Amino acid sequence: QVRLVESGGGTVQAGESLRLACAAFGSPFSTYTMGWFRQAPRKERAFVAGILWNGGSTRYADSVEGRFAISRDNTKNTVYLQMNSLKPEDTAVYYCAAKRFGPIVAEYTNWGQGTQVIVSS
Repeated sequence: QVRLVESGGGTVQAGESLRLACAAFGSPFSTYTMGWFRQAPRKERAFVAGILWNGGSTRYADSVEGRFAISRDNTKNTVYLQMNSLKPEDTAVYYCAAKRFGPIVAEYTNWGQGTQVIVSS
């Protein structure tokens, strides 16, 4: 099992940027496909971005394509979500998730506690 701890959330104005980080503990990080999800108030949790366990592929939700970028640093056991040109509709709790050797589109098995992002207009 892997334990995930997110950081980097906060309150920004529309158009600004934030970088979220998710540190993994307890299992070989390089064997996990990593994903970012978000849940806005009164909405279901939704996929935002994912990166394959070997870093060979990434995938994004249409709503963030071209604005967000997911990356991983296996030497630091950390996955990042760079969020640029933020919009008020990006306001949500952002969750990091992991699945061992899984494809990006998969049922993730490990979840972090979430970090709040608020974008004001």
